Amino acid sequence: MLESQMSWNFTYKQSEVEELDLIDQLLRNRGLTEENSIKQFLNPQLADIHQPKLLAGLVESKQRIEQAIEQGESILVFGDYDADGVTATTILVEALNELGAMCDYYIPNRFTEGYGPNSEAFRQAKNQGFSLIITVDTGIAAFEAAETAKELGLDLIITDHHEVQEELPVAHAIVHPKVSDDYPFKELAGVGVAFKLAHFLLGYFPKQFLDLVAIGTIADLVPLIDENRILVKHGLDHLSKTDRPGLRALKEVASINGEVDEQHVGFALAPRLNAVGRLESAYPAVQLLLTRDPEEAQSLATEINLINQERQEIVSQIAEEAITIVEQTKDINHSVIIVAKEGWNEGVLGIVASKLVRTYQRPAICLTLKSDEGIAKGSGRSIAAFDLFENGMEIHEQMIRFGGHAQAIGLTTEIDQVDQLRRSFNQLASQKLKPEDFKEQLEVELSLNIEQLSLETVNQINQLSPFGMANPKPYFHLTGQPQELKQIGAKKNHLKFALEQDNQKLSSIAFGLGDYLPRISPNDELEVVGELQINEWNGTRSLQLLVKDLQVKDRQLFDYRGSKFWHNQLQHLNDQDYLCLSFQKQLLETNLKVTPLDQLDLENLEQVTDLVLIDLPNELNELSQILSKIKPNNIYTCYNLDGQKDWTAFPSRDDFKWFYGFLMKRKKYNHQLEQKQVANYRGWSHEKIEFILNVFYELKFVKIDNEVFSLNDSVEKQQLTESNFYQKGLRQKEKQDLLYYSNYQQLKTWLMEQIEQDARIKEEEVDGL
Repeated sequence: MLESQMSWNFTYKQSEVEELDLIDQLLRNRGLTEENSIKQFLNPQLADIHQPKLLAGLVESKQRIEQAIEQGESILVFGDYDADGVTATTILVEALNELGAMCDYYIPNRFTEGYGPNSEAFRQAKNQGFSLIITVDTGIAAFEAAETAKELGLDLIITDHHEVQEELPVAHAIVHPKVSDDYPFKELAGVGVAFKLAHFLLGYFPKQFLDLVAIGTIADLVPLIDENRILVKHGLDHLSKTDRPGLRALKEVASINGEVDEQHVGFALAPRLNAVGRLESAYPAVQLLLTRDPEEAQSLATEINLINQERQEIVSQIAEEAITIVEQTKDINHSVIIVAKEGWNEGVLGIVASKLVRTYQRPAICLTLKSDEGIAKGSGRSIAAFDLFENGMEIHEQMIRFGGHAQAIGLTTEIDQVDQLRRSFNQLASQKLKPEDFKEQLEVELSLNIEQLSLETVNQINQLSPFGMANPKPYFHLTGQPQELKQIGAKKNHLKFALEQDNQKLSSIAFGLGDYLPRISPNDELEVVGELQINEWNGTRSLQLLVKDLQVKDRQLFDYRGSKFWHNQLQHLNDQDYLCLSFQKQLLETNLKVTPLDQLDLENLEQVTDLVLIDLPNELNELSQILSKIKPNNIYTCYNLDGQKDWTAFPSRDDFKWFYGFLMKRKKYNHQLEQKQVANYRGWSHEKIEFILNVFYELKFVKIDNEVFSLNDSVEKQQLTESNFYQKGLRQKEKQDLLYYSNYQQLKTWLMEQIEQDARIKEEEVDGL
């Protein structure tokens, strides 16, 4: 057995699936069954974009902005330092510039100002002559800054998409889908809201901004459905052929050529734009997107790429330190992990929290301690079953600042509140979560047979792209025997194999699961869940399964019979509840703790998951009794016949008859002088001849005098099976045939029968048999 890392949620009934083709089933899984909705999903059209005028606050915003332009007022676009924020900032600045506005932009410094609008920044804006501030991707929780703006006589327009708190800040206008009753789609990203404002201000649909909208929307992990899907689908097309020098340079340093997809954005472009604001000021990111100078773009892209590399190193170091802390404090971080340390870079703590969530399957909050200010500040990420924002709101009085989404939050608290905050979050999670909630959920869309799959299958699936939140790349369930198992990668931390089913093979790769190699038997059925993709290598395109998770439901047999190197395959057992059993008290070179049979306590072995057999039992029933009691998940047969009698040449009845007839003809047989001749003549071993003679002697068929055997004159007729010596030999032959010379399936069948025999007996007793 091999347990899956995640909980597999099968979202379909196989009986229903058989009536539909692949695409129809995937569409049904997404709630798309009507012809019109399917057509709109598969062919997203810009004509289906919702009218921006439906957003509350846009009319008031446009009137105030037009007034500012007419009167020559200075407008400040106040953005955020992530990819969503910098793309939103760029869009609004370009739109205002096109309208002839006197405008500039401001991105707060994560380290000196923190998240969102702040009073000091607004005071500086007032002193610099700005009279109108427009926020993008931020501001819905900026209560103090909004009050400051009112006191200063600054008009404030808030455009945002983050979760709305119990009340709204005071502002000239608020543009937010979730406070707009008439707006049909509530899940726009910050850049999507800024795009709506730009569309409304310009009076035409600004296609030139679609590349930026795609980046910000994908980066902010909002649902890729409805108009987000339309904007991203067309935005990726624009991004593939963008004429923005900054984006062209960014694609170059990220080694992106040709068509750009959501993966390129999510794993290459967005992380680089995010990195700038995580480590330094986010201004270079906005400058990169705004510049029309190719040389400046190249210089900025190179700088941003170096910052991203530095960010990766910092994340790796902090994650290592955070894991060390978690390992030492599991008792207090049992349901929600909260770790804090002086000197951690707050800009990357969200990424570190995500790594902790994946590692421990727990909500995680990472905080940097600022002793000079007396505060702890950082970010949190969550599991699907725990709404971090909602639960945080229940204890928000313990925090100085708090905001975010269900799965991601940012917070500031006093240092002496960290322990109480940890207790509060853990108490909430303990009350609301069940044990199964702490296992990552994996939605499985279909079970497929390998023979159904081809390169065209992937092309069909890609009709559903772009994939993302609420439209995930589909994961499929497949079964088969894993062949050609091997570890790959510089650190041997990835697993590659061919999944074989009915003589059809599917190349498969499981990143990060290299240590599973010795845990998977190539002879047992492996279940995998993964996504199908096309692998291109040296001009050849082939189908490949990218494995997300795997499991073996049945007990496994690892067959190392006769191998001299079996102990090299069992190093992983030091992490398991194993029993390494010796029936013969053998002393072997192994790192495993060996338990002799006479020291075995069968009453206290229920926790054993893995059983290692390093030699053969004296009798089959010894092993049978142990298996029925322990019921291990996995069995490792590591024995050989060294030092033991080989019973493959056990005498047949005809062998006994021939030797009896031989004695009748010869009258006498001198074993010491004649055994070699008989052995050569019959092709027998000396042991075989001795066994026959011992059986005859026990049954009184022969008598012996000085190594000379002769038949008894009066022989009482008896069956060979009446000889104890014969019976013992027969049992030894059966043991060797079954445990050593049998094929894999024969051995496994017998072992599993012994494990299940108690259950069968109890079943029969219940049924009255």
